[in-house]
Amino acid sequence: MTALALASACNQVASTGAGDATAANARTVSSVDPSAAFDPLQARTLRQHLVSSLISRGDLQPGRVADAMRAVPRHAFVPEAPLDEAYADSPLPIGFGQTISQPAVVAIMTQALGLSGGERVLEIGTGSGYQAAILGVLAREVYSIELVPELARRSSKRLADLGYANVHVRSGDGYLGWPERAPFDCILVTAAPPAVPQTLLDQLEEAGVLVAPVGASPFEQELLRYRKAEGGFRVDDLGPVAFVPMVRTGADPRPTAEQPPHL
Repeated sequence: MTALALASACNQVASTGAGDATAANARTVSSVDPSAAFDPLQARTLRQHLVSSLISRGDLQPGRVADAMRAVPRHAFVPEAPLDEAYADSPLPIGFGQTISQPAVVAIMTQALGLSGGERVLEIGTGSGYQAAILGVLAREVYSIELVPELARRSSKRLADLGYANVHVRSGDGYLGWPERAPFDCILVTAAPPAVPQTLLDQLEEAGVLVAPVGASPFEQELLRYRKAEGGFRVDDLGPVAFVPMVRTGADPRPTAEQPPHL
């Protein structure tokens, strides 16, 4: 099975109900050797167990996001990690002082966007590309910005190789957003600014949703959801988090010694 066929099947999984998702996922991983080698039974089993665990703990609800997390091969985004670590509910290093986010955090942040399938999404902080792939399954188009050029190059190639043709990656300053592609229905920020940049709020469509960890100190951050309506914003506090700071072009993206890892 080609990488494009795999990604297409992933999108099919995300659009089905829970019962249909099982059958669709079975079709995704057929007996064709290339697919079996790329996504072995052990990986699929670990992925199913991870999703079931997140649901049982209340971090994830049955539905489209759960189906997407069952379908997207997280191990492909951390190729140097053993399979059991790739599917543990913990962050993993990806180089340059950055990490792939903890699956529970991916679940919570993605669900907070309320994606239905037709949205254009801006992601700030591509990292490994895993979160972008999840968004690519759930939304119409995804535009993702990564500060570290080498991470942007790697994730762009990885996403293309896996067939996520609706995910577009570029290297740049996340504080500036992607103005030529604005406005966006949703914006997801995966690093913590001291306050949400006005530039990003301005690039949000009316009735749009922005989700971001916010706080000057990694030890005092809250996950906030902004809903744009009638020229203003309704803000929901979704709870404490700990992310690396959102930095600007020319700044060192690596966390200092006293900072906790990006969850």
